Amino acid sequence: MKELKDMQNERDTREISIDRVGVRDVRFPIVVSDKESRTQSTVARVALMVDLPKEYKGTHMSRFVEALHEHKRYLDVHTAVRLPDRLLRKLDAQRARVEIEFPFFRLKKAPVSGMEGMMDYDVRFEIDAERGKRGTFTLTLKVPVTTLCPCSKAMSDKSAHNQRGIVTYSVRFSGAAVWIEDLIDLIESCASCQLYSLLKRPDEKYVTDMAYDHPVFVEDLVRNVAVATERYNAFSWYRVEAENFESIHNHNAYAMVEKELC
Repeated sequence: MKELKDMQNERDTREISIDRVGVRDVRFPIVVSDKESRTQSTVARVALMVDLPKEYKGTHMSRFVEALHEHKRYLDVHTAVRLPDRLLRKLDAQRARVEIEFPFFRLKKAPVSGMEGMMDYDVRFEIDAERGKRGTFTLTLKVPVTTLCPCSKAMSDKSAHNQRGIVTYSVRFSGAAVWIEDLIDLIESCASCQLYSLLKRPDEKYVTDMAYDHPVFVEDLVRNVAVATERYNAFSWYRVEAENFESIHNHNAYAMVEKELC
């Protein structure tokens, strides 16, 4: 059989290194820890990347998928954090990065009627590794909330405008990990009111009154989350972003806080 030419290993003469090269949007099963049910199964979108030295024409794309499928039927957190080191060895790279995004589901009861509905939250793992250095694991959550404008409430005798917003919350742990549900609770407690998937009329009155009694700007929201984060004493770094999808403006309101803790 004629030997097949390995184009990727041919020399490139443009003298430009590539920071990240690999595969993205690979769908793969994942099992994650669940505080109430111990585990839940969901489907992740996975990105696998390494650096490429300037002398190489290309990387070996099949090796990324091989590394992922060595975990057989599904990923979990323990196997996911080992993926970057596996990529370093398979592709003889200096740096590797793995990104895993998936929906996390939680059953929530409406505040008055107790009716149950399923809420979904976007979760993202970012795992970085570099030869000779300690790797990093970053957890990011996207949590939808309600915010009510303090300025609108102060000016109006009859009502105040409110809107749905998104808190994008990223942390790195300094010790034991924290339940995803506990981080969701932390964020929701800092908003004017949390969201629910199923509400009856008594529930709608409750959430409307709750938001009116707890007005927050985006500035208040990120500061509230920052204070709650630092009280936890479990993180080495955090970043909190809040974006309101304004109901009376043709733009969004945005704020961000980022801090190294140790």
